[in-house]
Amino acid sequence: MTAVNPAQAPADDAVGRPTPITNATGLQKPSGMPIGKYGHYEAVEIPDRTWPDQRVTVAPRWLSTDLRDGNQALIDPMSPARKREMFDLLVRMGYKEIEVGFPSSGETDFAFVRSIIEEGAIPEDVTISVLTQAREELIERTVESLVGAHRATVHLYNATAPTFRRVVFRGSREQVKQIAVDGTRLVMEYAEKILGEETIFGYQYSPEIFTDTELDFALEVCEAVCDVWQPEEGREIILNLPATVERSTPSTHADRFEWMSRNLSRREFVCLSVHPHNDRGTAVAAAELALMAGADRIEGCLFGQGERTGNVDLVTLGMNLFSQGVDPQIDFSQIDEIRRTSEYCNQMEVHPRHPYAGDLVYTSFSGSHQDAIKKGFDAMEADAAAQGKTVDDLEWAVPYLPIDPKDVGRSYEAVIRVNSQSGKGGIAYVLKNDHKLDLPRRMQIEYSRIIQAKTDAEGGEVTPAQIWTTFQDEYLPSPEDAAAQWGRVQIRSGQTTTGSDGRDTITVDATVDGADTVLTGTGNGPISAFFDALQAIGIDARLLDYTEHTMSEGASAQAASYIECAIDGKVLWGIGIDANTTRASLKAVVSAVNRATR
Repeated sequence: MTAVNPAQAPADDAVGRPTPITNATGLQKPSGMPIGKYGHYEAVEIPDRTWPDQRVTVAPRWLSTDLRDGNQALIDPMSPARKREMFDLLVRMGYKEIEVGFPSSGETDFAFVRSIIEEGAIPEDVTISVLTQAREELIERTVESLVGAHRATVHLYNATAPTFRRVVFRGSREQVKQIAVDGTRLVMEYAEKILGEETIFGYQYSPEIFTDTELDFALEVCEAVCDVWQPEEGREIILNLPATVERSTPSTHADRFEWMSRNLSRREFVCLSVHPHNDRGTAVAAAELALMAGADRIEGCLFGQGERTGNVDLVTLGMNLFSQGVDPQIDFSQIDEIRRTSEYCNQMEVHPRHPYAGDLVYTSFSGSHQDAIKKGFDAMEADAAAQGKTVDDLEWAVPYLPIDPKDVGRSYEAVIRVNSQSGKGGIAYVLKNDHKLDLPRRMQIEYSRIIQAKTDAEGGEVTPAQIWTTFQDEYLPSPEDAAAQWGRVQIRSGQTTTGSDGRDTITVDATVDGADTVLTGTGNGPISAFFDALQAIGIDARLLDYTEHTMSEGASAQAASYIECAIDGKVLWGIGIDANTTRASLKAVVSAVNRATR
């Protein structure tokens, strides 16, 4: 028998198509779907491709097309007020290139462009961009919208892909190329005629759909456009290569960008721009690999808003850089505000599991995940203390959290949430983070079983408030609230003296079974003496484990004591909280004793 390695690289078949990798198990069956009606994407021959060895170490140039590409994909396009809110958000975040509309498409877009220019809403270091098709009357109207702008770019596009040439425009390669050339010339002529010296004017061209266009033809059209624009030092041209419909793997997308970057004749004067869509669900990967392959700039939308499955997500791309220690040069520090503004402007919700920004993306319900996160936070705090630094001074290293939620304006409150899948680690995290109680491991196990019983009985999530209420009811009955008291014993005060033999005598004013009484006992310390005192009222208790810690700094800090006891054949934990460590210990014993008889 010959073993089959499903990871083995496939050979090419007779017509140059990759041979499918076989399923080694033989368990998969044909789907019955009509696969024969779909073609495969074309590979790019670059035997010496270099992009796989590259790393992205600096932020690209960014262009937000939320107000154009994103807006045109909305069921209810933005009102002028919502457009302005989105524009102001993008400026606050730090985007320096913003595509603000398609002014020749109608009065709404034209009026918006005029409003942000005339109202002085555009900072001098921000370049606005406007889109146009390659028709003279549209180009003229587009340039007119920019009068008075400090920095502005006209973005011209025409379809170059073979399906469009054959089905939509019924034109030859030469005719399609001429549209791009004539459109470029018209943009230059109208800019010269209409715009004043106050406007720093730029030009962008897109061969659409680049990912479906033959590479040699895409290059030919881009070179022809450059021949008209004449890019040189101080006069760049932006060549945007859009994956208007995502067709191939991100690796093939990168190959196409490396091929174009290598073959453009005036590459040093070209800003090569990537504009991925997400039809295959890999737009972020396609954009990142295109940067590795030579792209200079990325066009996209916040949270991936856009036609069909969306444009590439600028938030995920920027935060991916941040998570690798690369400054995205965009401010995501208040990510909830960004999300809320985007949801208002687009009237569309951001998914709760959207990378970096969703409600649940820093949340773990799984017990093993919660335990690892708690230990990660504890280790960070211990390492910082050992080095005399703060946690923020250390390299982030908490399991399951790729970034510190605090860096994007999130609190730690929702990092761990408890349901039926949760374990002791999550519950312990909530108690430590919210109430400064660092439960010993065996006590974590004991209390997690109590919460598990609650979730099994009631279902759903247990909130931090419910965890705390249940904990108080189980371990900390209020001595001030008679209705909340339970158990045989309540203590009011106690006094300890040490004899000449080194043994301690304790006297405790207490209420036992509803009657006031004084308990006395002796032992090798206050706790031992209290156990002896309990023997007098028929409670057989033995100390198994004891630990304590302060809950804050300062002279008035309270202490938490945890005591594990064997009581009448039961092993139970108790907890006591008091500013005095001895009283805290006695309260912990009472907590365990009362739980044994509850």
